[in-house]
Amino acid sequence: MRRALQFAALVLIATATAAHAQFHLPGTGKDKPAKVHRGTLEWLWQYGPSDTDKEGRENALVQDDRFRPMLAQYLTAPQTFWGNAVSGKYRSLADTALDFLSVPDKVLADDNRYLSISGCVVHFCPSRGLLWVDLNARDPLLVFAAIDWIRDSKTTTQPDAEYTLWIFPNQTLVAEATAPNRISPALTHSIARWSAQPLAGTGIVQNITHAILVDPDGTPHELPIAAVGVTTPKAIIEKKDAQ
Repeated sequence: MRRALQFAALVLIATATAAHAQFHLPGTGKDKPAKVHRGTLEWLWQYGPSDTDKEGRENALVQDDRFRPMLAQYLTAPQTFWGNAVSGKYRSLADTALDFLSVPDKVLADDNRYLSISGCVVHFCPSRGLLWVDLNARDPLLVFAAIDWIRDSKTTTQPDAEYTLWIFPNQTLVAEATAPNRISPALTHSIARWSAQPLAGTGIVQNITHAILVDPDGTPHELPIAAVGVTTPKAIIEKKDAQ
């Protein structure tokens, strides 16, 4: 009898532990291991796509009281591409990211792990932003990317206008495929999907001619656009025609 009671107790403990190690992701209808979306940024997941909203809730996310402090905490690199310097000081990267996400677009999820939050600048949507978050990184990994118009090129209504892609990770990333801190395929996939999206109302795919990866200390590194997932508009058109 005593052995039977001990066995029953062990079964109950194992069942409770298994139940505790599972949680429900909104919109998926499936239980996922507890290790997924762990850490301080797990709250972001509630704004991702669901059964009723396939493109997420970017507007609600930006208005969450935790969003601005998150940007200020993780996006600390100096930037000089956006805004005019006041007394020799440029706009903070966190405020720049908020500018580039002010007009809501989408919150997309990949592999039950990554969120891609996109938007554009108020009254000037050719300036587009992407905030990519790895919710399962050992340390929270955020990357802010911005598409910035090169003003001495064509106007933004012309397909040949040129743009620079700026990439600001909160951890040092490199392009070498064998490096432990390489730019992950998940990030390049997100950038590829986002940068290939035509400008609203125009059908124009932005002609990104430069890609600059900026270290957390502000050191810039120009990379081939293909290394960060960018495809030229001509190649995108040719791919669509071939399908």
